[in-house]
Amino acid sequence: MASEFDKKTGRRIAMLREQVGLSQEDVAARLGVKRVTLSQMETGERKITAQEAIKLSQIFNTTTDVLLDPQKDIVVNLEKDPESKSGRKTELRISVPQKNVAKFKEILLYILKQVGSKPNIGESVLYKLLYFMDFDYYEKYEEQLIGATYEKNRYGPTPVEFAKIVEQMEGKDLVKVRTKYFKYPQTKYLPCREPDLSKLGARELETIDHVLKRMSDMNAIEISAYSHDDVPWLTTEGGAVIDYEAVFYRTPAYSVRSYDAEDIQ
Repeated sequence: MASEFDKKTGRRIAMLREQVGLSQEDVAARLGVKRVTLSQMETGERKITAQEAIKLSQIFNTTTDVLLDPQKDIVVNLEKDPESKSGRKTELRISVPQKNVAKFKEILLYILKQVGSKPNIGESVLYKLLYFMDFDYYEKYEEQLIGATYEKNRYGPTPVEFAKIVEQMEGKDLVKVRTKYFKYPQTKYLPCREPDLSKLGARELETIDHVLKRMSDMNAIEISAYSHDDVPWLTTEGGAVIDYEAVFYRTPAYSVRSYDAEDIQ
């Protein structure tokens, strides 16, 4: 008989799989098991091994503790949502001002308009483009562009607000498309309207365009590998939030700021 822990873990696996838009067949193939075996894991009828937990955390772009602990969540509040009263100590609570949500939406739509039709631009690449836009802008101007919260996951920085904001946008601002890039499942987004550029300043657009020019031809593997050599990524523990202040210790290959003598004293 399945234990309560196995049932909770199975529900967690099913929830994470649905959040990333993968079928049981997709996950089973990546995990190296039969679909019926994954189905048994999701119902709690079959325990998962330590090796399988590690593989699943990689597939879902999360950490094993988040995978195995249903209480360990990142809670994103877009301010207009009612405040939760739970206050669990295991939650990382993020409150996103509406002005940041509005800017996030317009920047995402601008990215999709400029490069979204490229076959390599799926959700994973979008994550890294947003990361470099945010961190490049902060290094250069010591101000936030979007100011999203990026978590260090195996495949690169992940903006934790992304899923909730995109959920707001689906159907009116953009549409989500499940497809494949070569043999790999891919989630793409197509814009339904033009971005409102009045919400973006000239130097913000300049930073965005600069990142797109440098990186929008990279596929998910290439841009992920590139992000792994950036100092903010290197100095962060797995699963932790990446500190914006680390950009001031970047190597010359990644730095976008010209530091004068006063800066480095």
